[in-house]
Amino acid sequence: MNEPLTPEQLREVFLAATDPGSARVLALTCSLLLVSVVLWLVYRRGLREEYTPIWMGVALALVLVSVRLDWLYALTRAIGAWTPSSLIFFLGEVFLVVICLNYAVRLSRTGVEIKNLAQEVALLRARLERMDPGGRLTG
Repeated sequence: MNEPLTPEQLREVFLAATDPGSARVLALTCSLLLVSVVLWLVYRRGLREEYTPIWMGVALALVLVSVRLDWLYALTRAIGAWTPSSLIFFLGEVFLVVICLNYAVRLSRTGVEIKNLAQEVALLRARLERMDPGGRLTG
């Protein structure tokens, strides 16, 4: 009678599975497409230069992983993930959390700057209202 596989044995089955060539071609195509899109957005000024290194790093890391799947399997084993795809999804989620945190910081800074600018405009408007037509302050 066949005994059920233990979780450790099941994990080894997942990690020992051969990768289909079509998956590698799809991964490489998508990662090269991402490199192209990032470069096109920079060229068209749709992506600011300060974000270019981040997105190029991600795109080139995906190209590298697509070419060297053995590194992905080694990292999966080292981290203790069940499958390479779960590792990729986990790293993607971490990346998105970092991006969201970056945008939250930028929005907070922008909110403070907008408030300060609104206060300065209000002070200038009040000063202009106190001026007489000759340009001198009254009172």
